[in-house]
Amino acid sequence: MINRGVDGRNIFLDTQDYARFVHDLYEFNDTAPALEFARTSPQDTNVGRTTSHIRNRLVDIHGWELMKNHFHLLLSERIENGITLFLRKMSGYARYFNERHERRGTLFQGRTKKILITRQEHFLYILHYVHLNSLDYLYGAKKWRERDKGALSDIPKVLEYLKNYRWGSYIDYCGNKNFPSIITKTLFNKALDSSYSSALKEYLVDKATDELDTKSLEY
Repeated sequence: MINRGVDGRNIFLDTQDYARFVHDLYEFNDTAPALEFARTSPQDTNVGRTTSHIRNRLVDIHGWELMKNHFHLLLSERIENGITLFLRKMSGYARYFNERHERRGTLFQGRTKKILITRQEHFLYILHYVHLNSLDYLYGAKKWRERDKGALSDIPKVLEYLKNYRWGSYIDYCGNKNFPSIITKTLFNKALDSSYSSALKEYLVDKATDELDTKSLEY
């Protein structure tokens, strides 16, 4: 899943905005109705707060990454129409953003774009793609988008940067707790022969890896 700000505008202006979206990934992933204050309150950014009911998730979130003007979510349904229901509830972020920043109108460019992964060889690549987006902020690292991935000369620097980019699921996949209440790692961990960080490093240095056309992942 991918969506971006209307006209390419930023949808996250500061740490509080990022934290609020992360909060919503947890809060709205539940079959129970969202609390009204959780839909709108600009002050509520707590992730994983205690509730009195047993949670019944709409989707599994296998990977995610937040960028200044867009986001990526790697989802699978736990119930029928779970993705549709989850995305509908996530519209609460736009209400929060408009209230906090005193703006009106549409925040997102359109409906969230859904891309179905049907080929086994693209299974791990899509998770790598999601996590590597933040390299756009690292000087000299945009070459990761080129098919000649070997153009990235300092792989250790790249991996260290990813380990410190908080607004995504890479840290949790490396075994360190970032936002563990959001992510479901089981599916991808079963497919790995080694640690996820090792798998990503191997991908970055392997120029011959069969890839998914990244144009299909752009909005």
